[in-house]
Amino acid sequence: MARIEVNGIGVEYDIHGAGPALLLIHGLGSCKEDWEAQREPFAQGYQVISFDLRGHGQSDKPAASYSIAQFAADAAGLLHALGIDAAHVVGISLGGAVAFQLALDHPAMVKTLTIVNSGPDATVRTLKEKFAVWMRQYVVRRKGMAKLANLIGPHLFPKPESRAVRERFIERTARNDPQAYLQAFRALIGWSVAERIGTITCPVLAIAADRDYTPLSMKEAYVAKIPGARLEVVADARHALPMEKPAQFNAVLRNFLDIHA
Repeated sequence: MARIEVNGIGVEYDIHGAGPALLLIHGLGSCKEDWEAQREPFAQGYQVISFDLRGHGQSDKPAASYSIAQFAADAAGLLHALGIDAAHVVGISLGGAVAFQLALDHPAMVKTLTIVNSGPDATVRTLKEKFAVWMRQYVVRRKGMAKLANLIGPHLFPKPESRAVRERFIERTARNDPQAYLQAFRALIGWSVAERIGTITCPVLAIAADRDYTPLSMKEAYVAKIPGARLEVVADARHALPMEKPAQFNAVLRNFLDIHA
């Protein structure tokens, strides 16, 4: 574990292994520890970098509002501070949004882009989506992060054999600062780079769980708009794919990275 100042805040990060840089970006309410099942396997051939987004984990939690562009600028600033010109970038959920933004705002810094259970648009359109946004904010404000964690955890990891990882997820999510969590959530809602993704020129892989929150058709639609992009689907899996099915996820990611290393 290490700490460095980036864009005026302290950012916690870890580095494992040596080789081409591999930057892992976690999701909303998560932290760099969510990549435990990827660190050692990929450290055999890559310099694996995981970090806590601002407002998350052990990184600073400024009171000002956040944005996806700001998260991406922090990621770029971290790579620059570490003396890394470009990295293979992997992002899940909120981290996928940050990865998209990074690839568009700092294209020279992204060797390959891997998007996990995410997309280039978080616009809220339907009444059902609006209610879901309201409900999540209500639970955090009125019931607290522990309540939210206990509501989400069983849906992400429903199987008995996932008990240990489910409990770790609940414990980590419950530790979140509620205001920082809400700031990050608000940064995501309404964000979109959908009109720009056709300009991405680096190799792109989308990895989707067949039982993710968002339908597979959404991933198929945006992948079709990115030149040369491909989609891989992992069966019997949910939103927290790298934690729930690490062996399957790692195999798909490794096949892609090794082609472009």
